[in-house]
Amino acid sequence: MKAFVDRDLCMGCGVCETIAPSVFKLEDDGIAVVLVDVVPPEEEANVREAMDSCPEQAISIEE
Repeated sequence: MKAFVDRDLCMGCGVCETIAPSVFKLEDDGIAVVLVDVVPPEEEANVREAMDSCPEQAISIEE
């Protein structure tokens, strides 16, 4: 699985970083970035939760 953040949609609320801190991080500009090229299998459920919890729907995944 790969995760993506649409920087144009992200408002920097940080919910993704809270749910999956090993995958998402807020940069200095307050916008989230993905820290890994491929999501580790043990983090896939957290990434799905982060995607579902994102108020701006800025996170997408590719299986």
